[in-house]
Amino acid sequence: MALLSVQAQPTDAVSWLDLARRVEAAGFDALLAADHPGACASPFVALATAAAVTSTLGLGSYVSNAGVREPILLATDVATLDVVSGGRARLGLGAGHTPAEWRAVGRERPDVTARVRRCVAVAEAVRDLLAGQEITVDTAELIVRSATLAEPRPVQARVPLTIGTANSTLLRWAGAHADVVGLTGFGRTLADGHRHDVRWRADQIEAQLAHVAAGAAGRTEPPALEALVQQVAVTDDAEAVGGETAARIGLTVAELLATPFVLIGTADEIITAVAEHRRRWGITRFVVRKDAVDQLGPLLPRLASAG
Repeated sequence: MALLSVQAQPTDAVSWLDLARRVEAAGFDALLAADHPGACASPFVALATAAAVTSTLGLGSYVSNAGVREPILLATDVATLDVVSGGRARLGLGAGHTPAEWRAVGRERPDVTARVRRCVAVAEAVRDLLAGQEITVDTAELIVRSATLAEPRPVQARVPLTIGTANSTLLRWAGAHADVVGLTGFGRTLADGHRHDVRWRADQIEAQLAHVAAGAAGRTEPPALEALVQQVAVTDDAEAVGGETAARIGLTVAELLATPFVLIGTADEIITAVAEHRRRWGITRFVVRKDAVDQLGPLLPRLASAG
């Protein structure tokens, strides 16, 4: 069974609420909002409004920047969303790759190792706060003193946690602790602080999954694996549509079409690809952008049974 979610952000109330209704009616698993302070809408405000016009749709950030979000504020936002949605909140976290977001809160973006340590510390702190614990943390990456989340208390006993990353250390931590590992396929952050090189080749995906598996060793139930899809096209000519992307990132078209980070082809070809991603990689969840809603919505019943 494959589950698909939609990542989007609001530009106005009417279209955002209409999108939430359409995504739920089509059968997508969740509506997810990006979290880039200063560059997009507040995810939890947006998701709370979507909760008011839906009843079954999951709602979550994808992903919140652990580098600039403080645990007590993040836990409060998540718990509030869980309350107003009747228990449909999800939390997505990442290490924060955009320098401008760090500077906006008075910090310089640290190196990868320190960003990962901060992400783990924030994830653990938010998890414990949502569970009702009092926490104190005093490290170079995070300081929290006697924090508790007395109110509001989340509806769910455990709000599902997604860690979005391609970093080996964070993949191992996510394998051990997360509910969902969001495979971004991102490589080195480019000079603009937003775009990335990619790690989409089969050997690179296998290396990422090996880190997840190592972290998950000993777990009764390993985390679900989810791919962030960068391009969707229902087309009779997958090679032509995928050719430009493949050339730009240095892959052959065959390599591109084999990755879980694109879904390009006829309806039958996409369904076959999703089944193959499950068989080969164990990936059962996909996050697509809102421009894919109309293309993939009609395929959801078949995708749900793919593989």
